[in-house]
Amino acid sequence: MAVGATAVAVCLGIPASAYDLRITLAQTNDDLAQALKNASLLVALQARDTIEVQDIIATARADYERIVTALYQQAYYAPVVEIRLDGREASSLSPFYSPKSIEKVEIRVKSGRAFRFGRASIAPLAPGTELPEGFAPNQPAKVDVLQETVDAGVKRWRAVGFAKATLSRQNISARHQQGALDADIRLAPGPRLTFGRLSVTGNQAVRTKRIHDIAGFPEGHVFSPDELDRVATRLRRTGTFRVVSLQEAEQIGPNNTLDVTAQLAEAPPRRFGFGAEISSLDGAGVSGFWLHRNLFGGAERLRVEGEVSGIGGQTAGTDYRLALRFDRPATFNEDTDYYIATEVERLFEENYTSKSFEIETGIKRYASEQREYSFGLGYRYSDITDAFGQHSYAILTAPTSATFDYRDDPLDAKSGFYVKANVTPFFALRGTDSGVLSKLDLRGYKTVGAAEKLTFALRGQIGSLAGPDLSTAPGDFLFYSGGGGTVRGQKYQSLSVDLGGGNIVGGRSFMGLSAETRYKITDTIAAVGFYDAGYIGTEAFPDGKSGEWHSGAGLGLRYNTGLGPLRLDVAVPVSGPGDNSGVEFYIGIGQSF
Repeated sequence: MAVGATAVAVCLGIPASAYDLRITLAQTNDDLAQALKNASLLVALQARDTIEVQDIIATARADYERIVTALYQQAYYAPVVEIRLDGREASSLSPFYSPKSIEKVEIRVKSGRAFRFGRASIAPLAPGTELPEGFAPNQPAKVDVLQETVDAGVKRWRAVGFAKATLSRQNISARHQQGALDADIRLAPGPRLTFGRLSVTGNQAVRTKRIHDIAGFPEGHVFSPDELDRVATRLRRTGTFRVVSLQEAEQIGPNNTLDVTAQLAEAPPRRFGFGAEISSLDGAGVSGFWLHRNLFGGAERLRVEGEVSGIGGQTAGTDYRLALRFDRPATFNEDTDYYIATEVERLFEENYTSKSFEIETGIKRYASEQREYSFGLGYRYSDITDAFGQHSYAILTAPTSATFDYRDDPLDAKSGFYVKANVTPFFALRGTDSGVLSKLDLRGYKTVGAAEKLTFALRGQIGSLAGPDLSTAPGDFLFYSGGGGTVRGQKYQSLSVDLGGGNIVGGRSFMGLSAETRYKITDTIAAVGFYDAGYIGTEAFPDGKSGEWHSGAGLGLRYNTGLGPLRLDVAVPVSGPGDNSGVEFYIGIGQSF
């Protein structure tokens, strides 16, 4: 390759190690200089502690193609690249050339002029195809734009059912005198296909019929990549399979059908795990679970979990919880699971103690990867001792929930939002009045700056108990504020309703507000500043005026473990009734919200 150009040296300062390396360009272009530096293996090789002469020679020969490719990506199609080792062109060296040392390496690049598109055409296109803006006359003729254009055309054809759409031919010609690149691209859509049969391979303990039920493969429907993605998602969310891969048949089947093979690898059927959290006020908490992912050969899940919290804390005592849950995927259709769950719990809280038993059965509906709904029917019994004395209640419940999760990462979100709403109507059998318990959790995340180091996170919580008054309400349905999860810096459940005479109960309404600023210091360490506020009232729906507020603020550190950040928060009370002194510490895994 050669062009007539006068070289004006632009030297990139690269620290010398085993050899002195210089890169010179014929034009001053910082972006191009950085692209060539990133592409060159000689630049990377220089960072090694020990370098063999033959490594330098081999790397120099490989660099020709890498540098030319980098130039093409920047729309330079007539470059001259010279790589000299102690003054000798690397491409002309004999295979037997083996000097004792190489002291100087020089890369000289004459990029020539940047090409722009002259004629730019692609056909045929499916309705609704969106081509890259750069694929147009007089735009920089970058190789990536050509590839993106072909990909956009083929992807749209596949989206409307033409599964075997492909590139038919492309005529790319450069007019050097005009600095123009003409591109004529032709696609071959092929016939419109419908889904044929789904074959399953790799399953051992999970029955093939159940895999078909779970997958919900749309046999007979028009081919759609989105439908294939949904099939793969259904199989993955069971947790039973370690690998899920859907392979389209190479050949078109009878009547323009396309068969698909699901290649699966099952995960170990049993799993266990544990967690721990510690607070200077609430004490330590430990939890663990045991899970079976394929209980009856149909990807059914059985999970047993236990939790002990308040160990060594300054609260009333230690709490215990034991729960069991069974889930059967694809029970009524491919996107609806059946569950049955039961739980026993013993709570020693600051303002009440309770012993409770609950059993619930219902369905969970997956509307999409981000949206879930559930509905159940249950029974709950609880025996409570609080400011109103000892009493018990029994109720029938109809818990309903909706979850919208559009976060980029549930454990360490940097963008998106999360909404979860729970509404539980309950019918009193004895000991209380019928009513409705409602909870709403709203979270939003926004990262700013080109380096994406600064993230703002906001959270709002609302709780409401309508129906029974304070004296007859289920004591463990009432709301408190303070501590981790509501207002850091304030004592655990320190905000409540004071009945006078030292008698304290929870409120029928709750509001919580939290704001965090998270700054990424390094790839693994981040600093956090936060402010929390909480409200408790006696009214059925929080109005923000009838009850009382309190708040707390603090600083924290996050250490990225790869599985989620390790969290340390230090907080102090800011406002509210009672003692606003002291410092609280919180340690856990994952962001606070």
